[in-house]
Amino acid sequence: MVCAPPMQSRQQNSPALPNLAQAKRVVVKIGSALVVDERSAAPREAWLAGVAADVAAMRARGTEVVLVSSGAIALARRSLGLTRKKLRLEEKQAAAAVGQIRLAGAWDAALSAQQLVAAQLLLTLEDSEDRRRYLNARETLGTLLGLGCIPVINENDTVATAEIRFGDNDRLAARVAEMIQADALVLLSDIDGLYTADPRSNPEAAHLPVVERLSDEIMAMGGEPPPGYSSGGMRTKLIAAKIATGAGCAMAIALGKQDRPLQALEQGARCTWFLPSPEGRTSRKRWIAGSLQPLGWLVVDEGAARALARGSSLLPAGVRRVEGQFTRGDPVSVKDLDGHELARGLCAYDAEAVRLIAGRKSAEIEAILGWRGRDEVVHRDDLVVL
Repeated sequence: MVCAPPMQSRQQNSPALPNLAQAKRVVVKIGSALVVDERSAAPREAWLAGVAADVAAMRARGTEVVLVSSGAIALARRSLGLTRKKLRLEEKQAAAAVGQIRLAGAWDAALSAQQLVAAQLLLTLEDSEDRRRYLNARETLGTLLGLGCIPVINENDTVATAEIRFGDNDRLAARVAEMIQADALVLLSDIDGLYTADPRSNPEAAHLPVVERLSDEIMAMGGEPPPGYSSGGMRTKLIAAKIATGAGCAMAIALGKQDRPLQALEQGARCTWFLPSPEGRTSRKRWIAGSLQPLGWLVVDEGAARALARGSSLLPAGVRRVEGQFTRGDPVSVKDLDGHELARGLCAYDAEAVRLIAGRKSAEIEAILGWRGRDEVVHRDDLVVL
């Protein structure tokens, strides 16, 4: 029995559908079956060129784009003689070591043809869960995007063990979207969205154009992974949707087989949009304000206090005194000269470094420390004014 499509009918006061063309920062996840020709085990160069053209069009209007691309293992299996369906972890790691070069080369060729600079990042689950590694990855991505690069991310299968793997790039893409505070996450797939049942086996399955809330009923619609190179399936896409929408990021499941899939999505191609949680962007701020015990205190002058009240970051020039011992990424409390707590945040430097640069201009940081970090002691994205 097919359950009724509870999200198909929308009330007039429902939120508007996301508009990919208006997004300022977008993460696009691309599966192995789209990147690799299953018959030849070679990159689908013409298709990659179409995606690169879409990315170039998005960059031309100011949208920052991150690609999360599978395909490394699939590109190397045949040349290594690893053709059976199930591979051992060490065989997957060996194939990833060979295939990652080919995957990066394919994306570099496609993007450079559009005068875009590709950058490669390999991440593991631990990189998104350890706070310092998370901050490192986030700052690297932010810097690359600021320089106009197109980061191409994959799971670091060559070093990941079974215990520290995402296991699929759907969830990795969602974590990346959360990490960089993307406006939209697009999962390009072999299906044009979520259905009430598997449309391959149930002709009565109904397409859901929008999901406003990831209820238990919606989560139960996840099925088994499709055959071939893909390892995710709808279940992992719904888990990715929960991560992304919970962070305030809209997510779409869209058909990726056409030559210009992102352009098609912008022009209204059928897909399923998962709407962001209304409180998604504030949940991290609540976590910083209420769930983390400060490990140190930064005492600031009146000018810094006024700047914080206006929503600015905390610069080293405004810091007058540092108390406690903490390292980069640790939570700290910000107090005024009278000892009143003004804010809480995640510090971009350890305590000793802040003591050295306190009261100095950001331009002096490199000369004082011998290396250049962030201009801010606590960035406004990591800061909650109380």
